[in-house]
Amino acid sequence: MKDWKSEALKRKENVIGDLQQLIAIPSVLDEEKATADAPFGPEPKHALEWLLEEGRKEGMTVKNIDNMAGHIEMGEGKEILGILCHVDVVPAGANWTYGPFDGTVAEGKLFGRGAIDDKGPTIAAWQAMKMVKDAGVPLNKRVRLIIGSDEESGFRCVNRYFEKEEMPSMGFAPDADFPIIYAEKGIASLFFKQKDQTPDGQLISFQAGKRTNMVPDYAEAQIAVNVTDIREQYETFTNIHNVTGEIRVENGLTTISLNGKSAHAMEPDNGVNAAVLLASFLNRVFDKGQSKNFTQFVLDAFGNESRGRFLGLAFNDEISGDTTLNAGIVTFEQERGGEITVSMRYSVTYPFEEKITTCMERLQATAFSVDVGSNATPHHVDAEDPLIKTLQAVYTEHTGEEAELLSIGGGTYARELEKGVAFGMLFPGREDVAHQADEYVYIDDLVKATAIYADAISRLVSEKKEGERI
Repeated sequence: MKDWKSEALKRKENVIGDLQQLIAIPSVLDEEKATADAPFGPEPKHALEWLLEEGRKEGMTVKNIDNMAGHIEMGEGKEILGILCHVDVVPAGANWTYGPFDGTVAEGKLFGRGAIDDKGPTIAAWQAMKMVKDAGVPLNKRVRLIIGSDEESGFRCVNRYFEKEEMPSMGFAPDADFPIIYAEKGIASLFFKQKDQTPDGQLISFQAGKRTNMVPDYAEAQIAVNVTDIREQYETFTNIHNVTGEIRVENGLTTISLNGKSAHAMEPDNGVNAAVLLASFLNRVFDKGQSKNFTQFVLDAFGNESRGRFLGLAFNDEISGDTTLNAGIVTFEQERGGEITVSMRYSVTYPFEEKITTCMERLQATAFSVDVGSNATPHHVDAEDPLIKTLQAVYTEHTGEEAELLSIGGGTYARELEKGVAFGMLFPGREDVAHQADEYVYIDDLVKATAIYADAISRLVSEKKEGERI
């Protein structure tokens, strides 16, 4: 059997160099600069083209699908093993120690936006493909690295890809946790809108969050309240909650802000929602009316927990655990009232229609209504499937640990496959810093994952039938 660990270690510097080059491309969605030729903006296209060009250099088959997605392919056969990655990233945000697009190596880590989500895993999978090719492993299936450039904003890339390309017979997405994620929660966007639109002159505007899949780390509001009446109360509030912010006065209006902590929407409790914090403070300041109704609702619905109990949306099951709600974008304008866009990650067996109906009924007694936007249903692969059994064997042999089956609230490309799972590359016990400031990947983990992916590819594409190796 090939010593994939030693081979990956030999390629360590290549892995680091490739990742640094990819991180240097600030591939954040830019709708303002989007064109027909660059549908998600110039930088996501740049990142996609960079990786496809690496495939061409290796002599592999490369295809670009409308500058949204593409693939790098090797091998022959009717069946396809798909490895689904993405090269777009969420906005960098603030409070970085190192430049978010510098790819700085320090303390055994490589820092940068996308280091763990998903540029690091993408490079590990790409290097693994090259290792398998260079080792001359006989392939009875095609291996296809499928690359998206809009994963963080709605999967438009892979939706277009699978409109034009065939579905792999099996595959994995290196975009989550090790060992193996065999279940992914459903992901729905819920739009809460304030019914009362009669200005009361207290809250002028409120803004927090840019993406529903991130916990907002900054919130700002303009209020028509005398600053001397609230400054001491504000300082006490920030001290109690151990957060920072500021109050400033311009043109007779007071602008007040608070800083929270960003985190992935799959587990809002890992962050500190700045919108909820600021609404909580303002709720003490405002009297009755539109402004008070807005802050009170934010506090009631999201202030004390992230599981949707107040809204009647709470649910859990044995396969995938709790349903979670992240108030990702929170706004208020006097003429429109408040609007809250929520990413709900719901359990695999969630009774969706029943729960939404309950929520609507409960909201009748509040100042808000709810509408359902996008809704991606849950994804689940049977624990006894040969794909899972093979990946379990690979993981256990490389780590000496049991390959436990997991479920997540995040949405990976695995859900796009008829038979796909998420497979790494965050190892157990490592902090999940995806979407956070100072995102990083341990270099040792990057090398270890490269070896695991090479071994997995080798086994999955050299099997004649279930359990029989060539």
